[in-house]
Amino acid sequence: MSDNTANISVADAVLASDSTAKRLTGDERRREILDAVRTVSSELGVSHLSVSAVTKRAGCTRSLFYHYFADMDAAVTAVMDEAIDGFISELETWNAGRTVGDIEGALDTVAPLFKRLVASGHELPSTLTSSSGALYGGFLHNVVQRVAQYICDTTVVDFVAHHELRIDHVYETFYTLIMGLLMYIRTHPDVPDETVKEIIASTLHIEGYTAKYPERKPQN
Repeated sequence: MSDNTANISVADAVLASDSTAKRLTGDERRREILDAVRTVSSELGVSHLSVSAVTKRAGCTRSLFYHYFADMDAAVTAVMDEAIDGFISELETWNAGRTVGDIEGALDTVAPLFKRLVASGHELPSTLTSSSGALYGGFLHNVVQRVAQYICDTTVVDFVAHHELRIDHVYETFYTLIMGLLMYIRTHPDVPDETVKEIIASTLHIEGYTAKYPERKPQN
């Protein structure tokens, strides 16, 4: 009778401790788990990602992992979503810092920004994408989709308020441009900023607003 009581008390204490950890740490505990996903993936590779490996690295119980994520796929998706949020945050900073009407200035700053986004990965281990074509394809699509939509909703709106937009299928054009740029920069990290700038300008038919091609500027 006393042994059973002791066992129940220990079990209750463990559950209470786990519950307290959830209540006290909240988002911080979730972040620790995501950090563990990144670390395990980076050090051991995607093939070694498991709930056991992640919870061991995070120092938490399996029940706490499942409190935040339905399965490992959900945790990996959350890691990728955080990386995409980082991309969008940098774009927001760039967009807020643009000078209205200075198209060449915007091109001069967005070209190195795209290169930096590819290089940094925003804490996304390359092993999460390089070892799985399906993972990388899904991640790339989500990045491009959100970046293209953000630019269409902000930068493009500002542009058409002052200039003629000389492209059709605006979202689709930006989607294709961004997808191509990210993939090209990924395989050609040393591409000059000026080359990236000119690719963007010529694709969007705004090269006439640059010092290199003044003769191509639209005549109002």
